[in-house]
Parts: sequence; structure tokens; C-alpha cells
Amino acid sequence: MEKIALIMAGGSGTRFWPLSTEDKPKQFLNLVSEKSMIRETIERTVKIIPFEKIFIATNIKYLENIKKEIPEIPDENIILEPIARDTAACIAYAGLIIRKKYPDSIMAVLPSDHLIKKEEEFLHSLENAFKKAEEDHIITLGIKPTYPETGYGYIEYRKNDTDMEICSVKSFREKPNFETAEKYIEKGNFLWNSGMFIWKTDLIINEIKKYMPSHKAVLEEIEEALTGKDLFGISLSDYVKDIFCKFEKISIDFGVMEKSKLVKVIPIDIGWNDVGSFRSLEEVFPQDKDGNIIREETEGTYYELDSEDNIIINKENKIIATIGLEHFVVVNTGDALLICHKDKTQEIKKMMDKINK
Repeated sequence: MEKIALIMAGGSGTRFWPLSTEDKPKQFLNLVSEKSMIRETIERTVKIIPFEKIFIATNIKYLENIKKEIPEIPDENIILEPIARDTAACIAYAGLIIRKKYPDSIMAVLPSDHLIKKEEEFLHSLENAFKKAEEDHIITLGIKPTYPETGYGYIEYRKNDTDMEICSVKSFREKPNFETAEKYIEKGNFLWNSGMFIWKTDLIINEIKKYMPSHKAVLEEIEEALTGKDLFGISLSDYVKDIFCKFEKISIDFGVMEKSKLVKVIPIDIGWNDVGSFRSLEEVFPQDKDGNIIREETEGTYYELDSEDNIIINKENKIIATIGLEHFVVVNTGDALLICHKDKTQEIKKMMDKINK
């Protein structure tokens, strides 16, 4: 079977404003290295899947960003969503396109904006997942937790599985409070939900149709509309737009993963971080003697007195000075300045909504 990768790159990355903007969201930023998040993802993936078998699903407004960042990807492999309708619609629609080109294929669905420090372990786990998916399993990769994180969803697996390399899934759990997260860690059979999936392309389309009747109707309408057509890119997106808009906004987790009887999880340790907020950078970058993380475009532009446990990001050749500042995020891009208490970083999206009114 053909091994295919579908990179999910349609997110708006609102939690990283003002670094991320509507025109250049998180996946196009060089947050954790000199390369953009999506470039890192593609370079990791291409080690086992060639460029011609890597597809990127994104919003139509990010087409030029994709072409600039990943010029090696064929134009026909850039799948443009006419409108954002969450992951179930995106995966179903992309599945139709991939199945048309590769009828006998296994698809790995990978986020475009996650950090993976242990690349070899990840690639080994992905190869293993492809093999397991050939047995008609729907595979998700679960991250072995290292602490009680409240920002991730969890996967509960059955402890009595004889093959602990691949486990039956008992339940999917929403992001917990701290006390609940502690209990998950103590029980020992909970994993972080990474949002990475591997399955036969035909199988996931059938499972979506089985468990999501409204999606089934829209998919069949799209299939009928595309019969005998050879469209891609903007032409394809424009052609299916009116039909695509009928999709309900439902995640693949809620629509299929929580209902399907075919779901298995592979527990992995790959140095994973979803880089979901400014606070997640505390796990990525070293701190100075006062616990500050300092990321300067030009060295020597940040000065402090009695300032501890801050995240300072300066994208301008302009001095930032703090006195007695503790537990804050300060981000200067030149176009905007964010000053936010660390405990309030989840409110950045609300601030963006207020600014964009």
C-alpha cells in the first residue's frame, strides 16, 4: 500500500499573537528553530515519505505561504479548504482527493506546528503505525505523559492488553483540571492526545460516513460533483465551495475516534510539545539565572533589574527594559506590543477578537 502524509496546516494560531497574525499564523513562524514549524514538519516527514506523496491541507488564504515555505510540494498536493469546518470535514475531503490519486493507500495525518525532539523515535513509531494500520486499525499516537498537563486532551487505554506496543482505547478525555490530570498520571494508563492519526484512506472515509451521517451526505455530493473532473488548487476549492459549506463543524475526535470500534493507540516518547501557547516555550528554551526566557532578534536589546520568570521576545532592534517584573510575557514585533501575565496567556484570543472588532 502507498504511504501518504496529510499535513494539517489550516490553523490560525491565535494564541501566539502578535507573533502570529491572520496572514502568517503559527505554522509559518520560526518559533523553535531557524526554520518555520511547517518546514520542520515536512523535512522530518520526507525522510520516510517522498514529497510527491505528501499532501498539505490548508485554508485557501495560506496558499502563497505554503508555496513559499514548501516549494517542493506539487501544486496538486496542496488541498485548499474553501472555509474552515474543523478536522472531520478537512480529513474527509482530503481523503477523497488522496483516494482518487492513490486508491490503495494508508494516510498519516500530522499537525504542521508541533515540536518533536526525538526524530528517530518518531519516524520509527510512524513506520510501526503504518504496519499496524494495514490490519484495518485506526491508529492514533499517544504521548507518554511526564507531568499532569491541563492543556492537552488524554487517551485512556486498557491496561490488560498483552501487546503494550499497541493498545485498545478505552476512552478519550477532554482537557482536565489539575486535580484530574494528577489522577490520570497516577493511574498510569493515560496518554496525551497528540492529534496524529494513521489509517487506510478508504477506511477512514467509510468510518466518517458510518458515524457522521451529515458528513456522509456532503461527501457523497462532493464525490458526485467531481465525477469526471480533474481539478485542483483554487479551481477545485471554488468548484466545491457551496457544497463544502454544508459540513458541520465537528472534530475527527468527536465525530469518529470516540465512536469507532477500530481505534488503537501506540504509546510513544518522542520529546513532543504542541507549542500551543507562549508558556509552552518554557519547555523548549533555556532560562537565565532569574528564570527568564529571552529571545532577541538583536543581542543586547533586553535589560532587567529584579525581574524573574518572564518570557521576553523582541523582534525589533529596540531596547526593552523591565524593573521588578515577574511572571509576565512581553512580545514586541514592531507592529504590536503584548504585555500579558503568564496566567492569562489563554486570554490572548479574546484580545485578538476585541482588536479585530
